[in-house]
Amino acid sequence: MTAEFAPAKVNLTLHVTGRRADGYHLLDSLVVFAAVGDVLRVTPAERLTLRISGPQARALAAEDDNLVLRAARAFGLNRGAAIELEKHLPVASGIGGGSADAAAGLRALARLWGVALPDAATVLRLGADVPVCLAGRPVRMAGVGETLTPLPALPEAWLVLANPGLGVSTPEVFRALARRDNRAMPEVPGFADVRDFAGFLRGLRNDMEPAAESLLPVIGTVRAALAAQKGCLLARMSGSGATCFGLFGAEAQAQEAARAVQAAQPGWWVQAGRMLS
Repeated sequence: MTAEFAPAKVNLTLHVTGRRADGYHLLDSLVVFAAVGDVLRVTPAERLTLRISGPQARALAAEDDNLVLRAARAFGLNRGAAIELEKHLPVASGIGGGSADAAAGLRALARLWGVALPDAATVLRLGADVPVCLAGRPVRMAGVGETLTPLPALPEAWLVLANPGLGVSTPEVFRALARRDNRAMPEVPGFADVRDFAGFLRGLRNDMEPAAESLLPVIGTVRAALAAQKGCLLARMSGSGATCFGLFGAEAQAQEAARAVQAAQPGWWVQAGRMLS
């Protein structure tokens, strides 16, 4: 058996900088990953199958168009494998769960089958977030997701992720954008510590947040709940929502914040984890 962790992808910033003639939006985003995620396991088998388990399994069907199965077929090989996806991340929540699962599937199957990963163009066709999830490290992501630039070493930090249990449609968020030609991010410098890092991030933004919040006002409630926690250095929406994150400099503060938010909103999905380097 081969196992792979599929960590949550967090857009600490997300600038929408343009739109191509084919309709795809151009983005400029600082992307990191949290030690919170799904687990994917693969074992040899004659046929390609997918079974989904875990606390978020009911929201996802193991159908032929599931992104994990599409990733398996992207190798262009007629090989089998029994794939089990242990689903912990909420579906369609702005933290790249499906893309992270697809990337984990690519890594696991490449090892199981002893083959190279599909080429970059094939990976990008699976989805804009799959290349960054396959990289699995902090990067600046630009274009439609194909341009990945490694970041300077980031300070140790913890993230609290909170989702209200409601989804928001990414295409609808894009349609609701007030403008699509916003400024790109400045050059990313080095950081002395997590407070320095948070100060830099506060000068940037998620251009999709106002549009998403206009469609789903509870996003503002989630962000405010995180911002109100002791030690929270920054609270913002990730991706196209509805998950928001809080940035913390100490594990104890992050864990306490997650417990407090969960106690106040028992119906929400709330997790704390280290920001992966």
